[in-house]
Amino acid sequence: MKRTIKTLVAAGVVGSAALVGGAYLGLVNVGADDPHFPAVYAFLTMARDRSIEVRSKDIEVPNLNDDALIKAGAGNYNSMCIGCHLAPGVAETELSQSLYPAPPNLTKVGIDGNPAAAFWVIKHGIKATGMPAWGKSMGDQYIWGMVALLDQLPKMDAGQYQALVASSGGHDHGGGETQMHNHEGQHGSAKADHHAEPEAATDHHASDSSKANAGADHHGDSSSSADHHAADMTPSGSGADHHATDGQTAEGGAGHHETEPAQKEQTPAAAPNTHTHADGKEHLHDS
Repeated sequence: MKRTIKTLVAAGVVGSAALVGGAYLGLVNVGADDPHFPAVYAFLTMARDRSIEVRSKDIEVPNLNDDALIKAGAGNYNSMCIGCHLAPGVAETELSQSLYPAPPNLTKVGIDGNPAAAFWVIKHGIKATGMPAWGKSMGDQYIWGMVALLDQLPKMDAGQYQALVASSGGHDHGGGETQMHNHEGQHGSAKADHHAEPEAATDHHASDSSKANAGADHHGDSSSSADHHAADMTPSGSGADHHATDGQTAEGGAGHHETEPAQKEQTPAAAPNTHTHADGKEHLHDS
């Protein structure tokens, strides 16, 4: 008996050392695209379910049929949860397809018959699954609103769900809310909500366009400047006309400098005033 116990202990030590050594050497692939071995997955699922069951067994469940509670839950669920857990009329998202373990589609399972467990999971989250502990930012009454919504979710179609969300207060749980990325906008009729910011960006570009238009108007002023330069050029043209007028050639050709020879040809030179002295020399007098 003692030998058996010693053998089991030795085997346990060796096995543990092998596991630690393998993990230290990086032999365990922690990539989310590499699923656990079936035995490992079954073990982890059992550990998770038992942990939740034990810790939620004494939680008191309020009236989940309260309309105000359901509406409040719809606004928060739509803002915080549908990227992973989907909603009526919302197809799979990048997150819902990429997380491992895959988040449950709550439009099908709802609270799975256990509202206390659903409350505990929403409040405390689950390690290494991507499920946040929303209790760090939400009071219990708001978490119960989500549970109440989940209880109704499998019974709703897309229209009913959207109407309920529209009647809610949106992402509102008593303070500390942050702007959530609305994954609903990736799908179907909810696209408008998702693209609200890009539309704002469109307006932004419209503003830029206005600036560009202002710039265009500025360049319009440049056109005025062009006119201004044209006006500046007018005196030059007038100068050309001036030269043409002087030359009596408006269409181009001779210009001012051709008029002087013409005038010289028309005005005969005055005859010199001279006389001859007795010695035969000529003397020129000023006129």
